[in-house]
Amino acid sequence: MSSAALTTTSPTARIKSAVDDRTSRYLELKGRVHTDLLNRLNLDRLTQISRADAEPEIRSVIGMILDRESATMPLSLFERETVSSDVLDELFGLGPLELLLKDPSISDILVNRADQIYIEREGRIEETDIVFRNDKHLMQIIERIVSAVGRRIDESSPMVDARLQDGSRVNVIIPPLALDGPVMSIRRFRTDRLGADDLVTRESLTSPMLEFLKGAIGARLNVIVSGGTGAGKTTMLNVLSSFISGNERVVTIEDAAELTLRQRHVVRLETRPPNIEGKGGIRQRQLVINALRMRPDRIIVGEVRGEEALDMLQAMNTGHDGSLTTIHANSPRDALYRLDTMIAMANLNIPDRAVRQQVASAVNLVIQVTRLTDGSRRVTSISEITGMEQDVIAMQEIFQFSQSGINESGRVMGRFRATGIRPKCADRIAASGRPLPMDMFSHMHPVNESHHDRRF
Repeated sequence: MSSAALTTTSPTARIKSAVDDRTSRYLELKGRVHTDLLNRLNLDRLTQISRADAEPEIRSVIGMILDRESATMPLSLFERETVSSDVLDELFGLGPLELLLKDPSISDILVNRADQIYIEREGRIEETDIVFRNDKHLMQIIERIVSAVGRRIDESSPMVDARLQDGSRVNVIIPPLALDGPVMSIRRFRTDRLGADDLVTRESLTSPMLEFLKGAIGARLNVIVSGGTGAGKTTMLNVLSSFISGNERVVTIEDAAELTLRQRHVVRLETRPPNIEGKGGIRQRQLVINALRMRPDRIIVGEVRGEEALDMLQAMNTGHDGSLTTIHANSPRDALYRLDTMIAMANLNIPDRAVRQQVASAVNLVIQVTRLTDGSRRVTSISEITGMEQDVIAMQEIFQFSQSGINESGRVMGRFRATGIRPKCADRIAASGRPLPMDMFSHMHPVNESHHDRRF
């Protein structure tokens, strides 16, 4: 670079260039150390022992390699330790992602490209400075994930769903479908499951709303939790399931196991994807049908997405009251429309009115959860299905969250309120031995604005 170019370059730009150069050199160094280490180690033996047992020996070898490399790139003690930890993560873990996976505050890890990784924390998306060396490096980590669950990913099978050892869900899509290189999304599995009181503390709903839902589950009402991606549907389903009596037999059905019921008498079922030849897949509908033969008191379907919606409704209508499920929809009314569409996917040529009658008789409540613009998650509506009015399913809203604006810090302002309508199901809840105070359906319940930064 000429002296003229240096004088016109800002100090900030020169510092950034120097930092980028050292980062590039560090990645190259780590790659050389990793390659040299693999040439020295017995890989067959390595796969048979744990990281804890192998780490002392491997750190010793890494130290010798770094002593040789220090002639061209001197390293501080901290940098040597960082290289050692990073290489160990490459051998036994998920490489650069290990640091993110150790952070419990991160809910999603989003790898857009080898050099572009985002995370979601507290409902907000932020870019990280973590990178893979290149697409080949990223693919090595992806192949390690999918091979651990007996799957394969290549050009003939460029999309894969998998699960990490801690239960986190992984979705991968690679070229030619992904134009800019391999893409990976990791939905973290929470070990610190939120309870009912946590949702009240975080102002995701009010105590009266929670008491109503607790009574509804105790009275064995059939409930659908509706919401968009990342709105908190599974969290709400876990909370609702905590109100189920420990004396009941519960069967859960999921595409990827995320529910963590605390009752003892729980049978957990999970779908199975097809094998490499496209055979052997088990869909949710098959599991729902099979669950009906398992003498369940309640059936919980993690999420209805297709034709299994019909079997779920039939289960709700044939003695399995108190069943729960979730659905992707932006409003309670949209949730009913989606159910209509899913049932049509079963190709049974059922008249539209008959489908809606089945929905109206099976579903009692629709709970709408929403992730707001500030990243907070709230129950924005609790609605009751009351029957049919001509060809339309009748629905009335019991509680709602009314947004009033956004404050100076970007937090959503608003309040929860009862609509003033006494739900028809209140009598059924009272008959189950859980009478509710009638004033809960007429009082206003303001949000405490001092806690707007809390989310679930």
